[in-house]
Amino acid sequence: MFGERLKELRTSKGISQEELGKRLGVTKQTVSNWEIENVTPSLDMFLNIVRSFNTTPNHMLGYETYVGLDVSGLSEREIAHLSMIIDDLKAHHKK
Repeated sequence: MFGERLKELRTSKGISQEELGKRLGVTKQTVSNWEIENVTPSLDMFLNIVRSFNTTPNHMLGYETYVGLDVSGLSEREIAHLSMIIDDLKAHHKK
């Protein structure tokens, strides 16, 4: 499941295996091996991958569906505003 999720996230962001490898300090072949599940990353590397894709360990391991928002590039104020909008929408749907 991890390899499948990694490939889905990587391709959805338009990142090549080589580019992801450079970001994580590993080779393209290492990323390929993770995706086809020949090998698994170390725990530290797994957590780096989770953080780099702004997801959760449970999602990467197939235990939950994670729908996240990419807020990179937004200011703290803009993120807080989005959070308020989401809270308002949740409150509205509870009624």
